[in-house]
Amino acid sequence: MKTHGAFTPRQREVLAVALKLLVEGGDKALTTAGLARAANCSKESLYKWFGDRDGLLAGVVAYQASKVRIADDLAAQGADAFRGQLETFAEDLLTVLAGETSLALNRLAISHAGRDGAPLGRLLLERGRLPIGQRARALLEFGHRHRYLAFDDVEAAYQALYGLIVGDLHGRLLLGDRLSDEETDFPARAREAVGQFYRLFGAGA
Repeated sequence: MKTHGAFTPRQREVLAVALKLLVEGGDKALTTAGLARAANCSKESLYKWFGDRDGLLAGVVAYQASKVRIADDLAAQGADAFRGQLETFAEDLLTVLAGETSLALNRLAISHAGRDGAPLGRLLLERGRLPIGQRARALLEFGHRHRYLAFDDVEAAYQALYGLIVGDLHGRLLLGDRLSDEETDFPARAREAVGQFYRLFGAGA
């Protein structure tokens, strides 16, 4: 499975085109022939990189999820860098979830839920939400090992962090609600969410 940072620049270009096709035309618009034309690449390259159509859909979802960044190495950077990484994660998560691409993918998956041969919802869970959660849990465990955070259950800590960051924002946007200017200040919202998280799980809390 492709993970964060695993795509080459050319693959990212192709996946960006695939996302555009998927959002604008639905899942039926995403074919290897159509993508090869739109992205100016060969079908052979697509099969080599992604395999079948489900592999291409998985690549699209993984590419979108990879936009939620988590640093590879925080060991030598200290407490302030760790807190900054949590804020970066929070801001990225808000930006991705509130983006038109993510909303379109989720609405499309919801509209196809329960249909045979409609894998997008499963892929959004397996290749989107799951790896984001895995990377975030690893980050929280790092903070726990270095005594920046104090908790007994990393899953409970992650669910609390996710809830503080996202709240009802994603659900409202999926239903067509419009956010206020204050609500779309994602850097400020991220700092506030992480501050609340530290009040619950900070080592000095």
